[in-house]
Amino acid sequence: MSTAIWVVVALVVVAVLAAAGYLAWTRSRTARLKRRFGPEYDRVLERHGGRSAAERELRSREQRHEELELRDLDPRRREEYREQWVRVQERFVDAPGEAVEEADRLVTVVMGERGYPTHGFEEKVAHLSVEHGQTLDHYRRAHTISGKAATKEASTEDLRQAMVHYRALFEELLAHAGAHHEKGGENAAEHHTKNPAKHAERRAEERAVDHADQDAGNHAAAPTGPAAGHRGDDRNMRS
Repeated sequence: MSTAIWVVVALVVVAVLAAAGYLAWTRSRTARLKRRFGPEYDRVLERHGGRSAAERELRSREQRHEELELRDLDPRRREEYREQWVRVQERFVDAPGEAVEEADRLVTVVMGERGYPTHGFEEKVAHLSVEHGQTLDHYRRAHTISGKAATKEASTEDLRQAMVHYRALFEELLAHAGAHHEKGGENAAEHHTKNPAKHAERRAEERAVDHADQDAGNHAAAPTGPAAGHRGDDRNMRS
């Protein structure tokens, strides 16, 4: 065969290998985001109507999250908050609506002390989704019921479920950062304050993928219920 034909064959092989590598890369990125964000991945995918746009949104959340100065609670504060939750839960028996409002405020206070933004529900959700994606659906459901409670449209059972949902996120926010990261798997290793090298590596990967996505686009154009340990509390709210 002539030299020209060999050049064409070589270019085709390189193009196929590059396409296969890019496909494997994007699949790996998608799997990582699904593990990290849990049900929130599907919610964002549905809202954006496409995987590329949804994953850009989720990577943007990760980048903004890395700018937060998150901190663990010291044991004394952790116990103080648990005592406050017990008092809120006890109030549920006589005033369920007010108890749900207090539960919402208490969760927000703990978020603030941990270092999360506390203004605007969607802003709170965006930051929480990075490390609490598996629990975030509880918070959304609790928020929805709180809205119904404000207009007196929530039943007592609805309010009880709101307490269960708030409790799920509340306990996760109170947990030791190390314990949550062990549960979350790679989330801890990816946080830049814990592993700068891993952080830099992932940021480089994200920038390269963003450029690749852009190039590809240019070419195309040319309750879960309460945990077992909380079932006793659930029964107390029923009484």
